[in-house]
Amino acid sequence: QVQFVESGGGLVQAGGSLRLSCAVSGLTFSIKSMAWYRQAPGKQRELIAMIRSGGTTNYVDSVKGRFTITRDNAENALYLQMTSLNPEDPAVYYCNADQSARASVFVPTGYWGPGTQVTVSS
Repeated sequence: QVQFVESGGGLVQAGGSLRLSCAVSGLTFSIKSMAWYRQAPGKQRELIAMIRSGGTTNYVDSVKGRFTITRDNAENALYLQMTSLNPEDPAVYYCNADQSARASVFVPTGYWGPGTQVTVSS
């Protein structure tokens, strides 16, 4: 059974930082591309950061330069360091793994964890 357990969210002031963690089990973590998603109220879930098995990363423009995705293959863990948080960042944050194994796309597994809530106060 594939499982994702996200943690590290909370309330932070605008301009502040948070570090999210995701514990992964049930798949061969080291060979998978991994990603962070977020879903704000009334909006669709969006992929915001991705890291391939070799360490290459990609970000959407709205978080580029502020968020950093990393992974620890020995611990089957994924991280998201978030800095300069702003009022557009509040959402529930999720992690997932790619099931496509194709370089040009990221297709999340059908499993989703509970997510972790990030709230930013102005």
